[in-house]
Amino acid sequence: MSEEEVEASGWDAIEEQMKRLYGEQEPKHYGTLVPYILGGKDPLNGISAYKAELPYPHWHFVTFGFSELYAKESTDPEYSGYGFELTFRLSRTADEQEPPAWALNLLQNMARYVFSSGNFFASGHHLDANGPICLGADSKLTALAFTDDPELPAIDTPNGHVEFLQMAGITADELEAMTIWNTNAFLQAASDVLPYYITDLTRDSLLRIPGIADAVREGIERDGSSTGFLYVDQLGWEPGKNRLFGKAPTVLTMGAKQAEMAARLLSARLLKGRELSLTSRELHVVLELGEETGFKEGEKSVRISLSEEAVRELSSVLRPVQGEYKLAAAKELIVRVNKTYIKDQDGQVVETIG
Repeated sequence: MSEEEVEASGWDAIEEQMKRLYGEQEPKHYGTLVPYILGGKDPLNGISAYKAELPYPHWHFVTFGFSELYAKESTDPEYSGYGFELTFRLSRTADEQEPPAWALNLLQNMARYVFSSGNFFASGHHLDANGPICLGADSKLTALAFTDDPELPAIDTPNGHVEFLQMAGITADELEAMTIWNTNAFLQAASDVLPYYITDLTRDSLLRIPGIADAVREGIERDGSSTGFLYVDQLGWEPGKNRLFGKAPTVLTMGAKQAEMAARLLSARLLKGRELSLTSRELHVVLELGEETGFKEGEKSVRISLSEEAVRELSSVLRPVQGEYKLAAAKELIVRVNKTYIKDQDGQVVETIG
């Protein structure tokens, strides 16, 4: 083996897995002209698109660049780079010869998010795109779920472990159901009507299918929620202050976009004996079930204990509408909801919630 082949061992390992599925098929490959480290805008070294025919015609994309493709550079001996590459399956017509450019841009956008934030994806994660995953498309798919690619098991390369993590386009109500229940359990329940988790921009919500809706409802009641963390914009905390005729209530503030989801997760987490963490850049709030209402404050964190009665009350009254929500079962606490402003890539407000 030549030195050049050794340096590309990570790349070769990915291609070997794709060759196992597609034999000698020559994929459509889209490389990066200017490397990211030299100022290019595309973090991935390349994306390949294969033509798959089963269970029906679709493109099967795979990325090159989240893992270490050439020499080992990271200090983690167990994982190669971020430890995964993304895949994406997109329905296609039988005579379609070129994969759509928006899908390539979507994969590069995922890479920009990971490379700029340092956050990575894992099986069971989900991401709200705040609009159609294909910009400008008349599609109900406005979010993404991440799960193990059903045909590509994880591999061990000379640079470390690499998983093949598949993105799947999902609707807003599917995202809500996955958040309240469990992403992978939802996808498994829908696998008969969503084979290989192929994304089809024209499809309707899977929750309109009675069998899937029933499975989700039963799963939530049985399992509670697997989502322990919820990112909340405008998360704030104002400790109660002493005043002449008593103490003013403590105020927990959040944005309207996450208020309804927080309400549903409270029951699905706390009433199952699990904590729920609300997180922003400035503050970390942990809610837990307790015998009575109580607060424990840290430098940039707060732990809130709520009685079962208070949890049920807050779950029932909290809405994605601007206002203050007071609780008969926890008079020491007020939850304030502010409007959420959804902005586009140019910073322009495109939607107001609350």
